[in-house]
Parts: sequence; structure tokens; C-alpha cells
Amino acid sequence: MDRAITVLEILAQNGEAGVTEIAAELGVHKSTAFRLVGALERRGLVEQPGLRGKYQLGFGIIRLAGAMTAGLDLTQQSRQVCEDLAADLGETVNIAIPSGDAVVNIDQVRGVSAVVSQNWIGRQNPLHATSSGKVLLAHMRPAQQRRVLRGPLRAATPRTVTDPETLRTQLDEILRRGYGTAAEELELGLNAVAAPIRGINGDVIAALSASGPSYRMEADRLDEIGAAVLKAAEEISTRMGHMPVS
Repeated sequence: MDRAITVLEILAQNGEAGVTEIAAELGVHKSTAFRLVGALERRGLVEQPGLRGKYQLGFGIIRLAGAMTAGLDLTQQSRQVCEDLAADLGETVNIAIPSGDAVVNIDQVRGVSAVVSQNWIGRQNPLHATSSGKVLLAHMRPAQQRRVLRGPLRAATPRTVTDPETLRTQLDEILRRGYGTAAEELELGLNAVAAPIRGINGDVIAALSASGPSYRMEADRLDEIGAAVLKAAEEISTRMGHMPVS
């Protein structure tokens, strides 16, 4: 493992190198260096772009680095948008990401009208009982989505949707209109609207939500709020490098 990491460091420093050069740097036989480079190449961490026998770092490095920095970049790039949305709506705004069969909030901005200073950061909630979770569930791979829908889908409140077919209909609606809602499905008296945040390759990496008391975020206002949340989520997606197809 130490030698493999050293190979990556050599390529990072030199830009490219052949097996002979790598072997000399490592102080090992050329066949050993070839096996190390071959293993790294199979995992996409190094690549040989031409026929000159030279290797360079592969795009697998970007994938690993992206996994480490995605959460940090997301909160940095979304903070101002979240603050503006919270100020416009007067409600609490959250950024949430998937965590297994749950959704976890990683950032929060409270609006001026928020009546309870509840901290949602770090809290895990069921995918099927939250607006953010439904948005993430709607954009999951079909196999993952089917597994979640098979349940159990436990009721957090009497309003939680636990019927797989009803929930599937809601997920189709999210894909059609671009945002999802949850009306007192996680907590009685709490409504929420969420929209997807996309990364540079177009995959949904998180959800942006606005939540507030049901007496203020009434059912007939959810479409209006949904449009604002969707616009903000699209702005964050752009900041994260996503370029929508025209």
C-alpha cells in the first residue's frame, strides 16, 4: 500500500512517468512496479493516455477527492442561497443528503418567522416521511428505490404515507414538477417543500428544503413555495458545476 501511494505521489509531482522511472524511484524491480501500476490502472487511479509507455494520474483521483470535498463544497456553495431563501420565505431552510435508507441534514438557516429554534443538523429522518427524503428517493436508481419502497415504511405521524403505490405516485409527481412536499408527515403541524440539488455530472447529490408550521405554510401555498425552493436549488446546482441541458 505504501508503494502504491508513492506511485501516485510520483505521478502527481512529475506529471507522468514510465514503469522504469517508477521502479527506480521506488527502488524495486521493474516487474513489481508494473504490477503496482497495473493495479492502480484497473481502479482508474492512473492511466496511460498514449503509446509511449508513460502513465499519469487517472480520473479516479477526481472521484475520490470529490467524495471527500463534496459535503464541504456543498455547504460553502449553498450558504448564501440558503440565507437569501430563508430571508425571502421567513422559514427554516435545510440542506440534506442521503444516508443509507435515511436522509440527514448537514446545514440549516433559520428564517425570521421561525417560531422554534430546533436544530435539524445531523438529524436522520426516514426518506419516505420528509420532503427532502422524497426528492432523493425519486431520483434514486430504480433498484434502490424499489428496495426502500418494499419497506417497512413506518408512520412517524398519522399523515405519513406508508402505502408503496401512493408513495410511488408522489415520486412520479416530483419528477414531473421538480419539487416534493410533506404535509405533517414527519411532525404534526410541520409542512415542508424540497427540490433536488445536482452535481457536476447531473446526478442528484442533495436536497434543499424549506419547512415551517402548517398554519403559515398552508397547503395552498406549497406550490408557490415549491417554485421558490426549486429556483434556489437550481442556483446551488449551478454553483456546484451542473450545467442544465438546454
